[in-house]
Amino acid sequence: MQSTDLGSKESGKIWHRKPSPATRDGIIVNIIHNTSDYLPKVLRFLNAAFDSSGDCLIAGDHHGNIYVFDLCGNRFNLVQRTAQACTALAFNLHRKSEFLVALADYSIKCFDTVTKELVSWMRGHESSVFSISVHGSGRYAITTSSDTAQLWDLDTFQRKRKLNILQSVGIQKVFFLPLSNTILSCFKDNSIFAWECDTLVCKYQLPAPPESSNILYKVFAVTRDGRILAAGGKSNHIHLWCLEAKQLFRIIQMPTKVRAIRHLEFLPDSFDAGSNQVLGVLSQDGIMRFINIQTCKLLFEIGSLDDGISSSVISPHGRYIASIMENGSLNIYSVQTLTKEINKPPPPLVKVIEDLPKKKGNSGDLKVKVTSGRVQRPVKSRESKIQTRILKQDLTGSLEKKENELSDGLNKKRLQILLKGYGEFPTKYRMFIWRSLLQLPENHTAFSNLIDKGIHVAFLNLQKKYPIKSRKLLRVLQRTLSALAHWSTIFSDTPYLPLLAFPFVKLFQNNQLICFEVVATLIINWCQHWFEYFPNPPINILSMIENVLAFHDKELLQHFINHDVTSQLYAWPLLETMFSEVLTREEWLKLFDNVFSNHPSFLLMTVVAYNICSRAPLLNCKRKDDFEYFFHHRNNLDISAVIREVYRLLDTTPTDIHPDSMLDAFVALTKGQYPVFNQYPKFIVDYQTQERERIRNDELDYLRERQAVEDMQAEVDQQRAEDEAWCQKQELLHRAEEARREILLQEEEKMTQQRQRLAAVRRELKVKEMHLQDAARRRLLQLQQDQREMELRRLDDEIERKVHMRDREIAATAKDLEMRHLELESQKRLYEKNLSRNQEAVAKEMKENADAYRQKVDLEEHVFHRLIETDQTQNQKIRKLIEENLAKAEQACLNTDWRIQALHKQRCSDVHRNECYQEIAKLLRKNRKKEIEVLNAMMDGEAKKWEEAEEKDFHLKSEKKTAALSDASRRWFLEKEIHDAQHPCDKGEPKYWNEQVASGCLPRTSQLNDISEMESLTQISLNQRKMHWDAMEQDLMERVRNLRQRLVTQAQNRCQTPHLLAT
Repeated sequence: MQSTDLGSKESGKIWHRKPSPATRDGIIVNIIHNTSDYLPKVLRFLNAAFDSSGDCLIAGDHHGNIYVFDLCGNRFNLVQRTAQACTALAFNLHRKSEFLVALADYSIKCFDTVTKELVSWMRGHESSVFSISVHGSGRYAITTSSDTAQLWDLDTFQRKRKLNILQSVGIQKVFFLPLSNTILSCFKDNSIFAWECDTLVCKYQLPAPPESSNILYKVFAVTRDGRILAAGGKSNHIHLWCLEAKQLFRIIQMPTKVRAIRHLEFLPDSFDAGSNQVLGVLSQDGIMRFINIQTCKLLFEIGSLDDGISSSVISPHGRYIASIMENGSLNIYSVQTLTKEINKPPPPLVKVIEDLPKKKGNSGDLKVKVTSGRVQRPVKSRESKIQTRILKQDLTGSLEKKENELSDGLNKKRLQILLKGYGEFPTKYRMFIWRSLLQLPENHTAFSNLIDKGIHVAFLNLQKKYPIKSRKLLRVLQRTLSALAHWSTIFSDTPYLPLLAFPFVKLFQNNQLICFEVVATLIINWCQHWFEYFPNPPINILSMIENVLAFHDKELLQHFINHDVTSQLYAWPLLETMFSEVLTREEWLKLFDNVFSNHPSFLLMTVVAYNICSRAPLLNCKRKDDFEYFFHHRNNLDISAVIREVYRLLDTTPTDIHPDSMLDAFVALTKGQYPVFNQYPKFIVDYQTQERERIRNDELDYLRERQAVEDMQAEVDQQRAEDEAWCQKQELLHRAEEARREILLQEEEKMTQQRQRLAAVRRELKVKEMHLQDAARRRLLQLQQDQREMELRRLDDEIERKVHMRDREIAATAKDLEMRHLELESQKRLYEKNLSRNQEAVAKEMKENADAYRQKVDLEEHVFHRLIETDQTQNQKIRKLIEENLAKAEQACLNTDWRIQALHKQRCSDVHRNECYQEIAKLLRKNRKKEIEVLNAMMDGEAKKWEEAEEKDFHLKSEKKTAALSDASRRWFLEKEIHDAQHPCDKGEPKYWNEQVASGCLPRTSQLNDISEMESLTQISLNQRKMHWDAMEQDLMERVRNLRQRLVTQAQNRCQTPHLLAT
């Protein structure tokens, strides 16, 4: 297997040595596309499509690079870079160099592979396009997405129609049926409809599949003749539908390892007349299996579990299979290699046994042919006795062998022996043998070019002259005759060409290429010299037939001459119809098995043999009409006897009159292009063409003039008809006007009577209306009175309810005031309790300070005693006096300090209480106006309390500083005394100290008296404030009572006012 990497090349060879695909896998070449970057990556192929010839392939990768692979020319070319992934491709358009590509942006573009330019850009889809189907003519295309399908005209690239569906019903596939103008649409609910392409009228709908094997169709395939539809989905069943009978005729079950079917496609064959028998089935495991839908046998398969296939496409002529692998590469398979074992021709009935080489003295080897029965294998034992016939020495063996060898491994001599033994070829292999005998080149491109030229003008009205029932057969006949006329001009003027080609068209109607090449080969070889006397019948050919007939049956020829029957009557009808009028299908096939296997003169000898074998009825014919009828209708004649007579005539006819000497040997059509056919008098054809063109122009002029006259006549007739219609209409209008006038008079009388009746009715209604208005007025007055009474009652109830509500509000207000008084009392008691607690805390603090002071004094005394003990040399009396004086002085200092501290604390508490009382009084006054102001005042009082506390704390700190100074003075005093004790002085010092201490005690006593007086004054101020508070409370209660009395008075006044208004 060869592998080709495209890389960054834009063109090159597909393979570098002649491909020799192995029988096992059949791969011709494996094509990959790697980038040439530093880190190369694989560009995966996504879609591929063949052109109509089957020799060119187009493929696109996911980067938008589109390549054309010419498998015959061994070349590839990069034709376009779309820069986005392609979702579908089509390469079988009317113009062979153009192709369609569906892109990821939901658009469809048409490019030219030669100029590499954009031809057209088609938009309209709203989702990704996954299928493009092109009509057989290449002029129309259907693009399919999940939500819609659109029909495009490829000549103008305009959208013709759009298939809109419900959102709940999706589209699976929409495509053209081959060889017809039918569109098949398949939906996700398994419904399948067939539509006429031109009118888009629904032709039929396929019935629902049976419930026993009901699967959701996903993939579809149609045979080349458009008769069988294969459908599959997520199952191993394949449904085969007959589109002619519109019914399901077979269900094929694949092997159990096939769980889902991803793709279906029929494998074309040149000799199955379009009724393809081999179906390719791509399953979920990546293996594509090819089965025979008739025998249900597995023929071969491609792909494997390791190297699976993603999608496949088969060429139209069935020679190649292009598969896109799951790894992104592209494999090209040879169908001939894969089917080599399947398409082997049947074993020959006659085998050739050659002798062993003899000695040098022998003149040469002899070729021996076995003729006595069917031989399956060459016989190994040479001793068995068989009947043989020595033909001749193989002196020119190589030349004869070369002439007799045909394509596909057949031998013409062997086929002739087989034909003589059985009289005809096997029906199953007849088309295969004919193709080999005629050596058909199958020039798809050349034939497509002829077909693309359209229907020739000479055969546009063919159905008028030859009314054929089958439209398909008529269409194929038109195309074949048009292709022949485009090939050579003479065939457009040959009147008998439809009769000559019709039996072959009917036989090969599903394969137009084979049909055309068979007819062309027949004309070149078996119709030699037919056109030399054009437009007359071939007189030279008819003279040959008459000479042979004169030699073998003079009596019959004389009978023809006696009754004025020429060769144009007894020979030419058989030739121009190729015996199709006088033979049945089986007889005709049997005859042409022999015609195609022999020299072109065999056909002329068949005419002579047919006349000789029919000599008895012909000798009985006396009128010319009887002869004409005989040669244009079927007769009771054994075709085998006719064929035996032909072989006898070939062997017994003299050389000078034998047609073999006047006709050339068989020449096959050339490969690639068809040969030029100009064996006719060109000037006659040109003259006839010119005359025909002149006549046609004259006819067109005549038709135009006649059309103009007819149009004028039609206009005159139309004008006359319009005038008559106008007169009739005017008369009818006049009659209608009279009738309407009478009707109006009657209606006016009726209207007068109705108006009188209506006036009386109006008077009655007016009286009734007055009575009703009076009654309504009385009812309205009564209703207004009732409403007023109800309103008064409602007002009374409302007044009572409001009085009751006010009483309740007053009682609730009084209770609120009482509760407020109780709250004030509880708050007062709480303040007094807090004051007592503060006093206890101050007393406790003073006690603690006194205890600490005593401890300090004890410590100082201890120090002083130590000082005294050290001074043992001093006088005991002075020492005792000093100690007593010091103790008294210390005690006086302590008492004085305690009193000063108590006085300061009492003053602070008095100031604090005075401020509290003032704040409480302010709060009570403000409470009379608004409750919110009381709360604000309390918050202000609290702030002031904190300020006072800070002031007290500052005063306390100042007192502590004073105490610290006194401690420092005492410490200094003690240190001085200790120093004096250690350095004694005069005795007058104690007297000084006594005086100083005595003088220090006097002011301390006066200070204590001042403190007691201040305490008495503070007690008096507290009693006065208590009396003032009681007086304020009584005043507040009196104001509440007055407020209640005013509210009651106002409520009574409001209650009296409605009563006054009511009276």
